[in-house]
Amino acid sequence: MGAFHAYDIRGIYGVDFNKDDVVKIGYYFPQIFSIKKILVGRDVRTSSDEIHDALIQGLLSAGCDIYDAGLATTPSIYWGTAKYNFDGSIMITASHNPKEYNGLKFSGKNASPIGYDDGLNNIEQLIKNNENINISSKGTYQEFNYKNEYIDFLKKYLKPDLNLNFTIDCSNGMAGLYIHEIFANQAEYIFDDLDGTFPNHEANPLDEKNLIDIKKIVIERKKDFGMIFDGDADRVMFVDEKGNFISPDLMIGLLGHYFLEEKKEKGKVIQDIRTSKSVAEYIEPMGGEIVMWRVGRAYAATKLREINGIYGGELAGHYYFRDFYYSDSGLLASILITNIISDFIKKGLKVSEIIAKIKKYENSGEINYKINNKLEAMNAVKDYFINEKAPVAFYDFDGYRLDYPDWWFNIRPSNTEPYLRLIVEAKNKELLNEKLKLINKIISNFN
Repeated sequence: MGAFHAYDIRGIYGVDFNKDDVVKIGYYFPQIFSIKKILVGRDVRTSSDEIHDALIQGLLSAGCDIYDAGLATTPSIYWGTAKYNFDGSIMITASHNPKEYNGLKFSGKNASPIGYDDGLNNIEQLIKNNENINISSKGTYQEFNYKNEYIDFLKKYLKPDLNLNFTIDCSNGMAGLYIHEIFANQAEYIFDDLDGTFPNHEANPLDEKNLIDIKKIVIERKKDFGMIFDGDADRVMFVDEKGNFISPDLMIGLLGHYFLEEKKEKGKVIQDIRTSKSVAEYIEPMGGEIVMWRVGRAYAATKLREINGIYGGELAGHYYFRDFYYSDSGLLASILITNIISDFIKKGLKVSEIIAKIKKYENSGEINYKINNKLEAMNAVKDYFINEKAPVAFYDFDGYRLDYPDWWFNIRPSNTEPYLRLIVEAKNKELLNEKLKLINKIISNFN
């Protein structure tokens, strides 16, 4: 099956996986992970209802007691899993992927991530064995609505006197389920109706073409900033008052003002291997200790729990919080960041000026290469620079990251797509362009 990935099961529904596969996933999942009491939620994609029904059939046949949260964001399912002491949960969603995609995200007790290496690989093998399963209703089913409790939890973080002028783009995704009750009339909303066909733009804020509307509104209506969610609301990203996209990793630095300054917490902060050096340089004087780790919730949330970190974040716009059962939440991140922005604006600073205080390097952004020999290309790039000059720091747990005094790069294979990914950062544009040109030349030998 082509739908099994490092973090979840995801692909084009009807091509990479189908209804019969989902029944088997529902049947095998609780047996492999010893789950009896399970929480289930789904997004609003057109295929989600069919997947939901097939999943329920499989779970019931495995003897599960099912609590159905109905339409939900992925973070609300994480929260509900831990808050109400479920053995595990499944969220039906394809997150930021186009409308023809769908998938399933899995958690264990206390919302601990379950990825391919944690046992989803065993489910894949059982499905490949193509054994018949006994379809019957051995378990129980009930609806379980905790929307009000979840909103109350989030709202307690929102400051009452924001005095801001901002726009929220929900991308027709699941953020629209809660957003009005959280920010109420403090914001302007676009594409906030739930529509799994994503009629206005795809629910992927990392794709520049999906930012056109939010950028235009922010500029034309003189907004303080704009925020945009992905399809299942586990990610949030921002544009400043000039319509410039803010690299999501820089918001790890901004969040330090809440956790490290306002709350006076001192401790460890997770960042992924692609994160700008600016972040560590910004939060370490506040008392934060940076821990670099692998990309993806299956790794980041697990690591944050293991080290009892305060919070963390990723370049892709995921932000993890100890106060959120070590899981990621786009809505909680949006609330905390909005509060921080409000405090700075009251002091006379614009969002672009706030970010300028953090950002001290020129960054290439993530560049994707579609090549067959990914490992060979990675090794060639790594070997060239190590042989040329020893790095001051070297990481090899998610591709390679080599740090030098005035620049660094990370090269890694995608865990979810057929790409080799590269990020280069340097003290100035000239050095950045020089290193990019050199790396591109090396990689071109493997096309």
